[in-house]
Amino acid sequence: MTTSQTSTTAARLLVDCLRVQGCDRAFTVPGESFLQVLDALHDCEEIDLVTCRQEGGVAFMACADGTMTGRPGVAFVTRGPGATNASIGVHVAHQDSQPMILFVGDVDRGMRDREGFQEVDFQAFFGPICKWAARIDDASRIPEYIARAWSVAMSGRPGPIVLALPEDMLWDETTAAPRPSVTRPAQPPCPDSLQALNALIADAASPVAIVGGASWNAKAREYFAQWAERIGLPVATAFRRQDAIPPSSPVYAGNLGYGPNPKLVERVKNADLIVAVGARLGEATTDGYTLPTPEHPGQLLVHIHPDPNELGRVYRTDLAICADMAEFAESAALWDDGDTIPFDAGADAHAEWVEWSTPRPGEYALDLATCVGFMRDTLPGDTVICNGAGNFSGWWHRYWRYDGFPTQLAPTAGAMGYGVPAAVAAARRFPERTVVALAGDGDFLMNGQELATAVQHGCDMLVILVDNGAYGTIRMHQEREFPGRVSGTKLVNPDFAALANAFGCWSARVETTEEFRSALIDATGRKGVRLLHCLIEVEQLAASGATVSGLRAKARA
Repeated sequence: MTTSQTSTTAARLLVDCLRVQGCDRAFTVPGESFLQVLDALHDCEEIDLVTCRQEGGVAFMACADGTMTGRPGVAFVTRGPGATNASIGVHVAHQDSQPMILFVGDVDRGMRDREGFQEVDFQAFFGPICKWAARIDDASRIPEYIARAWSVAMSGRPGPIVLALPEDMLWDETTAAPRPSVTRPAQPPCPDSLQALNALIADAASPVAIVGGASWNAKAREYFAQWAERIGLPVATAFRRQDAIPPSSPVYAGNLGYGPNPKLVERVKNADLIVAVGARLGEATTDGYTLPTPEHPGQLLVHIHPDPNELGRVYRTDLAICADMAEFAESAALWDDGDTIPFDAGADAHAEWVEWSTPRPGEYALDLATCVGFMRDTLPGDTVICNGAGNFSGWWHRYWRYDGFPTQLAPTAGAMGYGVPAAVAAARRFPERTVVALAGDGDFLMNGQELATAVQHGCDMLVILVDNGAYGTIRMHQEREFPGRVSGTKLVNPDFAALANAFGCWSARVETTEEFRSALIDATGRKGVRLLHCLIEVEQLAASGATVSGLRAKARA
């Protein structure tokens, strides 16, 4: 007896495949090239469709969502301008090792290679900045492509996938059915490698760990902290991975990246054994591949990463372990051969970090270090902090304590405009938690339009906008290299508080530390989208307490 199979359109099959893979949210700017998918989503109550204002915001939201869930964040954009706008989010997901799938509505199959309206060769365009770029020309293969996209996005070093959807293909009828949900492959470390690692630690005099990155999650955080605390191993977090270990851990040593604690820098320089777990040891974390150097003479390097292609890629590695972060951390925490004598260095390093991360009153009317300290005392410990790139972020990197996981959404790729979209994604994902978007004036105006998205979708989030009338990071570099010769870095800004009101947000203008305290308390008593417009002097820079005048003097010397 033959069982009849029900036919459906490619677009509806695609949405069914998303649902089966566990997709519960998608971000989009609508386009005529995938109207069929939008229509199919209309009937799918399981998938929350978030309508955004610009494709860069779409891609950032999907990237942030993938960071929070460990499964691919999903975005839909149209061809040409839509896809190229979204490319910044693909780049961030790639460099940040985060799972994401970008669907791009494309030209009809019969129009391909004629440079039709908004046509781009997406496989060639996205290939260098994603894990896999493909085009689905056959509706019957949609389940195959979707399952493969989920698998590739999550396996090894997580990253972005780009799938082009020809507009005419989405109308095709097919009897294909969704494939079952895929999961990340289990990758436990081999016992021999763990034994070798513990032997190296037992022989070390001054070891240090650098953690956070690919496939890091709450389980990895918990078990790694247990292991490091048991042996007294100082633990530094990689650039913008500060929630990788609880800040209350007695071995947490602070973060590497831009403006780190000089004592932590010296600790890494003097270490005889470096244990890198999950981190790629990229340029920002290692201060331009100097901390440590790729050859690290006089130091041993153990590198644990879920992707074998990352091991030995840049750094000479003395012991390479390919394993999932949670599997490694659990195995390490449970490993006990009785030979390791706990180090005192973990407690010493933690004390140095506590001293470094304690705000002290400054000389400015609006002192951001003091403000971050007040935020620590006022907001919940599991507050999600979202920021883009700019000098403003340095105060939170130094003084905020990222308690809970995930609590830090910030691009290691250094992309501006990330904070507000990421906060929208976080507010949708964790409506019960406090969500804060941090932005500079230049940073905010790259994706501030997503305040409209936040209001439309009922997000509960706080935006702290630091306005110094300049591209602060570039101004800082400029004063160091060309003191007194300001060129291209000044900004004339709108009244951001009034702008927020126009979007339907509550706002306050803040010019002093006391005004910040009052405004923050007022904001925490409200719901919806709230914005604090914080005006500071351009002289006040976040890099280890640097000032513009100080950089000028240093440059002249």
